[in-house]
Amino acid sequence: FTDNASTFNGDQQTFPKLLQQAGYQTAIIGKWHLISEPQGFDHWSILSGQHEQGDYYDPDFWENGKHIVEKGYATDIITDKAIEFLEGRDKNKPFCMMYHQKAPHRNWMPAPRHLGIFNNTTFPEPANLFDDYEGRGRAAREQDMSIEHTLTNDWDLKLLTREEMLKDTTNRLYSVYKRMPVEVQDKWDSVYARRIAEYRKGDLKGKSLISWKYQQYMRDYLATVLAVDENIGRLLNYLEKIGELDNTIIVYTSDQGFFLGEHGWFDKRFMYEECQRMPLIIRYPKAIKAGSTSNAISMNVDFAPTFLDFAGIEIPSDIQGASLKPILVNEGKTPADWRKAAYYHYYEYPAEHSVKRQYGIRTQDFKLIHFYNDIDEWEMYDMKAAPREMNNVFGKPEYAEKQKELMQLLQDIQKQYKDTDPDEKEKVLFKGDRRLMKNR
Repeated sequence: FTDNASTFNGDQQTFPKLLQQAGYQTAIIGKWHLISEPQGFDHWSILSGQHEQGDYYDPDFWENGKHIVEKGYATDIITDKAIEFLEGRDKNKPFCMMYHQKAPHRNWMPAPRHLGIFNNTTFPEPANLFDDYEGRGRAAREQDMSIEHTLTNDWDLKLLTREEMLKDTTNRLYSVYKRMPVEVQDKWDSVYARRIAEYRKGDLKGKSLISWKYQQYMRDYLATVLAVDENIGRLLNYLEKIGELDNTIIVYTSDQGFFLGEHGWFDKRFMYEECQRMPLIIRYPKAIKAGSTSNAISMNVDFAPTFLDFAGIEIPSDIQGASLKPILVNEGKTPADWRKAAYYHYYEYPAEHSVKRQYGIRTQDFKLIHFYNDIDEWEMYDMKAAPREMNNVFGKPEYAEKQKELMQLLQDIQKQYKDTDPDEKEKVLFKGDRRLMKNR
């Protein structure tokens, strides 16, 4: 599954199907965003609408083949549904539940109880908020995810009054605003009134305007995250209450990291650290020592074999990842034959945010990226010397040997994952993809 214009083929083998066959009760609740109907789950209740990511307020769900609308805030509702599944399950069977929050996806709409909670907080700016992309190529310059230019006044910054939204009901913000109960709309109007007034004074420009937009973005983003923190705690408390907390492998992760102003951006997609790196925290006191950490390079293809390994199920030979269990149960120690690099490939261009197609590798100390398709540009970073990835050393004589080594490692890894010759393959698709994304 390579991009959001595709539909996931649910007929293929997946780890929930293998767990089902081994007697597990399986469920997925929350964000799915794969278009097709989930397979391999005894129970599923997934967000629909807003391009399948769902709405924050009174969200639509597609539940076991039936469309329903739930009243309330998405983060709370997803947790309610997760607890309902756990309460109603067959207590004599093991279970696997995928609990997927929408938050904090764009456009960062906090729970009613958290609206305005950071209005008086000033967040520190990242050192490269005003990055000028010197030494880098078109990919960094031609993206469409900048805090300065891409954040919209209505959808992202919430700079419309109620009267203005009612006047133009085609506005995207109105479509979600009208889902709120009247009392929540009243609080929303009150909270964002100061922001609207500040903006309309008209004395913000240049770097001052970027800094101001950054603060509004952070206030909404982090207020939206608060409900996730609360609800994860609520779910863990429930497991503790029913005596299953220490008997359950709990995996906390994400689909990507996210730019919070670094390089002047929001969103993700690039192979740079802020979005390539993902949280991965696993709790299972029966086998994993609390507080242990690991520097082993992991990838999302490792999740399935890790789950199967812990469940005592044979790992099929066609799975591309590696089980993390040997590392987790050995206090984070990396096996001698562990992978040397993570592989990354981003396929979705042309599309929203205009991030160029790219592939590359990340070792412990270096990163190599190739931007391709409508451009042909390479970037290489010495992560120890320049962790903010603002000093592209590709082609510099002093890095010639390391560059040669990384180029060979990249080829070897592409062969391993059967992702060879993506340049030629994707050039053929480029024109068709442009049409496809337009239709999408």
